[in-house]
Amino acid sequence: MKANQIPDRDLVRQYIGGNDQAFETLLNRHKNQIFTKILMLVKDREVADDIFQDTFIKVINTLRSGRYNEEGKFLPWVLRIAHNLSIDYFRKGKKMPKVRSDEENDVFATIPNEDMHVEDELVWNQMLSDVKDLLDHLPEEQRTVVMMRHYYGMSFKEIAETCDISINTALGRMRYALINLRKVIEKHNINLTLS
Repeated sequence: MKANQIPDRDLVRQYIGGNDQAFETLLNRHKNQIFTKILMLVKDREVADDIFQDTFIKVINTLRSGRYNEEGKFLPWVLRIAHNLSIDYFRKGKKMPKVRSDEENDVFATIPNEDMHVEDELVWNQMLSDVKDLLDHLPEEQRTVVMMRHYYGMSFKEIAETCDISINTALGRMRYALINLRKVIEKHNINLTLS
């Protein structure tokens, strides 16, 4: 049987048994799909390369340590590792804009605000600060969807694929995020208008 016809589970067993070529076959078989998933999330080829390498280091370490669970299929398992490492990258703040901007890099600075008086500008800046702080009140899954949708302009289909969830789940998380944001705004009596 040719290597490209051997099922993943058999290649995994061969690799665990000491056949390094079996792992190379697995890598070549799935590398494009895994890399594409990572790249869709991080939108940076160099970062995607790093996460791709980290993914396979983790895969190798798990297989060699005997902790791999054969109940799941190999590709979904590796895609889940890649997804988690990508989300970890966001959590560390290396790519996703932080909710709190510093003086040099304001994520809302691109919003036009010409013809504002000094008072309006102060109110505007306070409003932006309040919006940034509001996102901290969301559960992580909801905050991730909001950030992907509004900071990265990702479609709900892209969000669903990246987070390995259904489109309905992505839409639901956005809906609950908006509901939760409204509750926080009402609770803290936050006014998000210039007038």
